[in-house]
Amino acid sequence: MSNKPNGVLYIGVTDNLDERVKEHKLKVFPQSFSAKYNCDKLVYFENFENGAKAVKREKQMKKWKREWKVKLIEDFNPNWIDISLNWKLNYNNLR
Repeated sequence: MSNKPNGVLYIGVTDNLDERVKEHKLKVFPQSFSAKYNCDKLVYFENFENGAKAVKREKQMKKWKREWKVKLIEDFNPNWIDISLNWKLNYNNLR
């Protein structure tokens, strides 16, 4: 998640990406890092069948240098577009 192109980065893991993105957009946890820095744009994600592997990858990426994370995002999503905007999520509560 990010707040803008080349902005603040938030890395997390979830077993329900749709709902987690919605929580970020709605700032369900207003004191959280992502809410404080307005990280509500999904710019990158990876899918794992195994939760333990997902957690391992999250911990690995959190140790990375920022430039490595930016390269990964830009290889996947060069314009830092909010990928979730193309999803058929129910954002009726986003007002």
